[in-house]
Amino acid sequence: MEISEVPQDNNRMLGGHRKAVYARDASGRMVLVASSGWEVEEIVTSDAVEQLNEQASAARRRVEAGLSSPLECWMYVRRMDLLLLAQSTGLWRWRVRRHLQPAHFVKLSPTLLQRYADALGISVDALLHLP
Repeated sequence: MEISEVPQDNNRMLGGHRKAVYARDASGRMVLVASSGWEVEEIVTSDAVEQLNEQASAARRRVEAGLSSPLECWMYVRRMDLLLLAQSTGLWRWRVRRHLQPAHFVKLSPTLLQRYADALGISVDALLHLP
């Protein structure tokens, strides 16, 4: 893309900030150019955020019904999925999935709770309750 083609659609998701994108200058070199975003990017990002918010709401209802642990709700609130949470904690996905069950979550060691709290950027006390 040429410098003149860099999108400047004032993406609301960027919150007024600009981001760097690569474009070709007049001499054919790739250079960094500031962009205020692209409309398509804003639509896709807002759809993804909306989906995560819906997942967090559904998880909250499951926790309140006693069907899931607060870990699931925090996972979605922090914009993670099962794979990302597993990677962030260094645990196998099947273990994280197991810890989403209330019966297994209440038995977690303080060390494992701290591991989850660190990955989610919250305190252990916060992890034990709904956001």
